[in-house]
Amino acid sequence: MDVSGSSLFLLDTNTAGYIIRGESPSARDRLRQSLATPGRVAISSITEAEIRYGLELKPGAGRLRAAVEQLLTRIAVRAWDSAAAHAYGRLRAQLKAAGKPLAELDLMIAAHALALQATLVSHDRAFRHVAAFVTVVDWATDL
Repeated sequence: MDVSGSSLFLLDTNTAGYIIRGESPSARDRLRQSLATPGRVAISSITEAEIRYGLELKPGAGRLRAAVEQLLTRIAVRAWDSAAAHAYGRLRAQLKAAGKPLAELDLMIAAHALALQATLVSHDRAFRHVAAFVTVVDWATDL
């Protein structure tokens, strides 16, 4: 998807990690382009929780912690709310009927994107199962 459109981009945990750790110049470039429009990029509070859990496992990682906080000052964190819960119920039932499982936190993030009518940004192949229900794009094309 073109970054000049009007979509909200919801970064999943792996994409946020690639950006934070500088592992994907492509993802960082797409983020920079998207940030030209305020409010265009966000993460789910589920993704923030996963990132903060990772930080707790590395208490001495000051540079990593600073990079996380810098990213979080530039993008919105969207709360996982009742609309996301409704989308989760529908999406989980649809995936179960299709025989396409997805890890719980990934399912919650995908449902959040669905509820927000956002484009999910992920390099994780597991999200191919939700592509029939949620638009998924990969910004980390250089990995």
